Amino acid sequence: MENVRRYRALASLCRQQAAYRPLQNWQLLGQAEHFEHLAETALKAHFDACNVQRQDDAAAAAVWETPVAA
Repeated sequence: MENVRRYRALASLCRQQAAYRPLQNWQLLGQAEHFEHLAETALKAHFDACNVQRQDDAAAAAVWETPVAA
């Protein structure tokens, strides 16, 4: 999650720079778009990892809750 914050901060800085540098506007906005893409990719990877862990925990809980016939 720390990387997501960093990528979004860098994208914000690029957009701010683009406002003050009209000649490099397109390049800075492209970099901002790239950092936003990296943030989305990192965020998706984080949530995918969390969902896999949650599914594993649910499967382990189901094993413990299985009734046993005597």
